[in-house]
Amino acid sequence: MSDSFTYIEASHLTEVSALLFESEGMNKEDANTIAKDLVAANLRGLDSHGVSRIPMYLQRIRKGVVNPKPEIKVENITNAVSKINGDAGMGFLAGHRAMTEAMDLARESGIGLVGIHNSTHYGMAALYVMEAMKEGFISMAYTNSSPAIPPWGGRTAYLGANPFAAAVPSGNESPYVLDMAMTVIARGKIRLAATNNEPISEGLALNKDGVPTTDANEAFEGVCLPFGEAKGSALAMLVELLSGVLTGANYGGDVKSLYFDHSEPQNAGHLFIAIRPDLFVSKSEFETRMDEFVKRTKSLPRAKGFDEILIPGEPEERKVQERLRTGIPISENVVADLRQEIKECGIHASI
Repeated sequence: MSDSFTYIEASHLTEVSALLFESEGMNKEDANTIAKDLVAANLRGLDSHGVSRIPMYLQRIRKGVVNPKPEIKVENITNAVSKINGDAGMGFLAGHRAMTEAMDLARESGIGLVGIHNSTHYGMAALYVMEAMKEGFISMAYTNSSPAIPPWGGRTAYLGANPFAAAVPSGNESPYVLDMAMTVIARGKIRLAATNNEPISEGLALNKDGVPTTDANEAFEGVCLPFGEAKGSALAMLVELLSGVLTGANYGGDVKSLYFDHSEPQNAGHLFIAIRPDLFVSKSEFETRMDEFVKRTKSLPRAKGFDEILIPGEPEERKVQERLRTGIPISENVVADLRQEIKECGIHASI
């Protein structure tokens, strides 16, 4: 990292972040939850979904399109299915409530399915599947989002980046943790590049006129490109159908932009699934099989230029351990934004 970064301890960054959300009317518990979630993204190296988003979230609360004190409602549909109304609160809160509900359902029925509507952006998708993984569940999380990519062959933003996350616990070996957007690069990373006045690589985005660009600001105003061309577009469409159409949330380009639309709440949709790993074999056998799978995978012959084969989630966990030692690198532009928010909120804190 260059000298343009300030290294901040995770615990201090969490404390300051929580105070900022409390200053906008959130209760202490909810503010701490969101602060921990944002810092968790920074720890895993997903800085685009970390504390850099705090000014945007605070603005949305001030504009009245996010409810700082939501009354999240859970409606049981069947023994294995529930529906949640997020009451236009921060998506983090609805997300954690939904995964808790999915796990409770799975404990009784083997599998739990929870659909969420009237929610908002819920941050790093890995948060929720890791929560379930730590409780011993296999899990998946789907969410739609504001328009970011065109359907294959189109040129205007219509589908969201629509990330998908999944986690599979293991016994003693590394668990499987996947968190991926359907874009070549997460839109939040383009926004962070724009904030830091950095270019982006070719092949990631088009400007508003449908022309390829490496200018992050032009890209943020234009469209991201789906990974795998038509395949990524098709998967983004599937996530839209499952998390938007199925749940009763907004869909098909109607989820409001986080940054540019303060006309009304987003009404984003999420779909969570939790599965007990002992449905077909015992838990101990599942863990043994999972450990053996990981060992086999990592012992395979390596391609030229690779020192090791990694399981999804391993690079991020290594980043966590590194940043717990060194502190989290926060760019000076983001530090300046946070200091401005501290000043405007009138809280007694510093970074």
